[in-house]
Amino acid sequence: MKNNIFKLLLGLVLVCSITVSCTDDLNTEPLIELSLDELLDQDPQAVEGILSRLYGSFALSGADGPGSSDISDDAGESPFLRGIVNLQDFAADAMKNRWGDNGLDQLTTTSDWTPENKFFRYLYNRIFFTIPQCNNLLSILPNVDVDNKDAIISEVRFIRALANFYLIDVFGKGVLATEDNFGQSESLPEASRQELFDFVESELLDIEPLLFDTNTYGRATKGAAQMLLAKLYLNAEVYTGTARYNDAATYANRVINEGTYSLATNFVSIFSADNDTSTEIILPLIADAQVSQSYGNTTYIVNGGLNADTTPLAQFGATEGWGGHRSSKAWYGLFGDLGTSTDVRASLFWTEGHNYEMNDYKEWTDGYPSVKFRNTNFSGSSLPSSFSSTDFPLFRLADAYLMYAECAVRGAAGTDMNTAVQYVNAVRTRSNASSISQGDLTLQFIIDERGRELNLEGHRRTDLIRFGMFTGNSYLWPWKGGVVDGTSIPDHYNLYPIPSSALQANPNLTQNPGF
Repeated sequence: MKNNIFKLLLGLVLVCSITVSCTDDLNTEPLIELSLDELLDQDPQAVEGILSRLYGSFALSGADGPGSSDISDDAGESPFLRGIVNLQDFAADAMKNRWGDNGLDQLTTTSDWTPENKFFRYLYNRIFFTIPQCNNLLSILPNVDVDNKDAIISEVRFIRALANFYLIDVFGKGVLATEDNFGQSESLPEASRQELFDFVESELLDIEPLLFDTNTYGRATKGAAQMLLAKLYLNAEVYTGTARYNDAATYANRVINEGTYSLATNFVSIFSADNDTSTEIILPLIADAQVSQSYGNTTYIVNGGLNADTTPLAQFGATEGWGGHRSSKAWYGLFGDLGTSTDVRASLFWTEGHNYEMNDYKEWTDGYPSVKFRNTNFSGSSLPSSFSSTDFPLFRLADAYLMYAECAVRGAAGTDMNTAVQYVNAVRTRSNASSISQGDLTLQFIIDERGRELNLEGHRRTDLIRFGMFTGNSYLWPWKGGVVDGTSIPDHYNLYPIPSSALQANPNLTQNPGF
C-alpha cells in the first residue's frame, strides 16, 4: 500500500521536480518544467502526487533518491526527520551520538551551541522548504477543479501547520509565510512565538472538521489534526506563557474516543518494517527500502544504532551498521534491572559487549544501543536491506493516552484520575509492565513513563522543557553540558539559535537571547 504512494510521487518527479535554496527563506519559487497551475490544468489528478511529495518532504532528502536534496544542504545529513531526531532526542537525556561531527557533537553534549551549527540550519531550511511548497499549492488549488477539494486543501494546511509547529518548538520564532504573501520579494517581518502559535491553532481548528476520519495511508486525518492540537496545547505554557491543559485534554480525548485507533497488541510491532498495518499509528512518515530510500528516515535510526562489531545486523534487518547511536542510563535506567525486568520495552537495548556507564560518549561500547526500531517484519519473513522499510510513527495512540494522563495529574477540566490510570495501565500492560495505582500517578511518573514509552520518537527534549527539567541542574544526565556526569546548562538552551544564514537572508529576523 505504501509503495503505491511513493510510486505516484516518483512518477511526478520528471514533471515537477523542485529545487529550492533555503539560504533565503523567501527564495520559495519552485523551479519546474511546468508551472504548478499549468500542471494541474493539464491533469487535476496530479494533485495526489504533489500532495504525496509534500508528505515526503518530512522523510526524504530529495525526489531523485537518497543522494538528491531538495535544499542546498547535504542530502544525507539534512532530511527533516533526521533533524527531529537530532534536535529532540540526541540533545536530550536518553540518546547520544559518538561520531564527533562538527555540530552533532555539540548537540549530543548540549554545549557550545552557536548559530553556525549546520544541524540547526538543516532543520530550519527543511521547515522553510516545506512551508513555501504548501503555500505554492494553496495559491493554486482554489482555482483548480479537483475532487474533494476542501479536504485536500485542509491536508496541505495541516502539513504547513506541522512544519510551523517545529518552528515554534525548536526556534521559537521565524516568519509567518502563507499563500497570501507567497512569492513576494520583500523580506517578511519577524513573527513571534505567540503569533506563530495563534496561526497554527487557528489553522488546525479550521481544518479539523474538514479532514476525513480515515484517509489513504500516510496522509492526515481528523485524528492527526486533533493530535497536533493536543500537542500544541500541552506545550502552550512553554510557547506562550499561558497554560492550556484543559484544551490539550479535550483534543487528546477526541483522539482516543472519536478515532478508529487502538493500541497495538505488541509493542515491537509498532517499530517493525510491516508497521503500516498498525492500528495504533495515527500519522506515519513512510519509508520503503526500494521506493523511498533515504539516509534521513528510519534508516538513520536503524543503521545508526547498529555496528557489526557488537550487534548482529541481519537480526534487525540491516546490511549496514553505522555505529553511531547508543542510549544512556537516563533511558534504560528507567526500567531498573534490565536483566530481571518483565517490561518488553526493557528488552529493547543491546547489552552484550557494551558497558552500562557511558564514560566516553565517543566510545561505541559505552552505553547500550537501542534496538526499538528494526527493519524486520513483525509478521512473516523479510530480507535485510541497506535502507529501512519501517515507517516512523510521528503520532500514535499511546502518546494520546499519556497526554490525557498528564493533563489529569495537572488538574485539567474534563479529566479524571481513574480514567488516567486506566490509560496508563493499558500502555504498561501491553508491554507486560506492572500496573500502577492512582497514588503512583504523579508528574515524575508521567515524565518517566513517557521516556520508557516514547524515547527516540522525537518528543524527549520538548517533554523535558515542559517539565522544567531540560536546563539548569535539577535534572542531570550523562554528558549534559559536556560533562560525564552532567552539569547545569543555561536557560536560553530551551530554544535553539536562529541560524546565521537565516539572519543574513532576512534582516527582519533577530537572534534568540543568549546566542
